Amino acid sequence: MPRQETARWSVVVPYYNERNYLPAMLASLKAQTVRPLDLILVDNASTDGSPDIARAMLADADGVDAVFLHEPTPGQAAALERGIAQTSTEFTAICDADTLYPPDYLERAEALYDSQGLDVAAILATPLYDAPDCLDSKLRSLKMRIVPHILRGQCHTGGYAHTFRTEALKHAGGYSRKVWPHLRKDHELIHRIWKEGRIIHAPNLWCRASDRRSTVLQQRWKLFERVLYHATPFFLKDWYFYRFLGPRMAARAHDEVRLRERPWENVGEGAAPLR
Repeated sequence: MPRQETARWSVVVPYYNERNYLPAMLASLKAQTVRPLDLILVDNASTDGSPDIARAMLADADGVDAVFLHEPTPGQAAALERGIAQTSTEFTAICDADTLYPPDYLERAEALYDSQGLDVAAILATPLYDAPDCLDSKLRSLKMRIVPHILRGQCHTGGYAHTFRTEALKHAGGYSRKVWPHLRKDHELIHRIWKEGRIIHAPNLWCRASDRRSTVLQQRWKLFERVLYHATPFFLKDWYFYRFLGPRMAARAHDEVRLRERPWENVGEGAAPLR
């Protein structure tokens, strides 16, 4: 692939005490076929030496312009807000420390943006929890082919699998605790991004997500709230988030900062290796 002089991609990685996961995730980003690449790592006041691990991992990353930021305000949203403010490239990918990305992840996303038109504001990947050719992964990809066409104007994957046209992301306001300090911030952000242009859920663009959070965090998203999210038409989604779900989350003290409590550590954790 011909080397570009100007990076088209910024990758923003917020992290807090992720020394067990950062090496594998950063190795997957170092292996990306897109070059040059702007990599923005935002330490959210880690106490386990994660920033030192990140610097050591990227010391020899050819073609990667790494920026190391420190955001003392607790919460992933604050870290993401700080990182996104540093982006100046055409596209921005949000990557989590416990998720692995195949080498052509950004290249394939870039090809989709280039082929689908300037009205595409975001392309969302499919999260897999096993090898791409296993039955569970095939079913997840099939779901991504069908569900977004039925439940339109919604978000069907987590923030670790989101890529954006940077102009649209910033115009929408990005992640912001002033706008949405609660859990389900990825869904709320994607609601705003839909107002900027088309969003594509890509069944063949995938990443390997950790399942360490899924079972615990689903308990904080009540079944009725999930059903109503899917049932509410797009023109009423402002009401759903800011008049219905937001006050309910606040009443339960479901601030996104609670993710720092790491409830999944009580039920076991482990990021699946990339195969």
